[in-house]
Amino acid sequence: MKSHLNKKVSYQNIGKKGYKETWDYQDQLFQEIIQSKMDNRKNNTEVPTKNYFLFVEHPHVYTLGKSGDISNLLLNEKQLEAKGATFYKSNRGGDITYHGPGQIVGYPIIDLDNFFTDIHKYLRFLEEAVILTLHEYGLKSERSSGETGVWLDVETPFARKICAMGVRSSRWVTMHGFALNVNVDLGYFDNIIPCGIKGKAVTSMEAELGKKIDIKEVQQKLLKHLGQLFEWELI
Repeated sequence: MKSHLNKKVSYQNIGKKGYKETWDYQDQLFQEIIQSKMDNRKNNTEVPTKNYFLFVEHPHVYTLGKSGDISNLLLNEKQLEAKGATFYKSNRGGDITYHGPGQIVGYPIIDLDNFFTDIHKYLRFLEEAVILTLHEYGLKSERSSGETGVWLDVETPFARKICAMGVRSSRWVTMHGFALNVNVDLGYFDNIIPCGIKGKAVTSMEAELGKKIDIKEVQQKLLKHLGQLFEWELI
């Protein structure tokens, strides 16, 4: 039964692209994989399902997860417009977050049946890839109990989040993903209660290291660690 598993992942760095446009594209790939699984079940076949991984950089946008609270957005429509930002209610998990230039957004659209059927392990692997990548830059980051994402100085008054996460899965197929703050303008986070967590700061690699970081280099390190953790092969 394991012979039909596909650990190959189609990698696409789609550069700068709007949130809604990228969401629609993600959804197209997501539905395609689900349809393929349903066809296999219906026809009693074992056609391998596809996997995708996207890197993207969004223009200024605030997104609210399906369980999120709109009151965590501290701007009205006019204020959003003045900041050149848009707002979308998303179908991912989690509360409110910000995406923008200088941030690496990673969207794995994969069939976990090809790897392991454990959503918690999946989230921990995404976090671990970020933690290992930051370690290469001399940044000690970790998980925060009960909160997804990657943090610095957990359980101190200086706890701050450097990577947010919010995913959706159906029939073990995933979409949405993680956002790592590299050279992002942290001022945009002042307009929300990030992830609905009051009193905790947000940071970036640039803020922690005191210099601009090469985004392409960080992407390559993330891909290396994701590949080692998931044992996938990029194509």
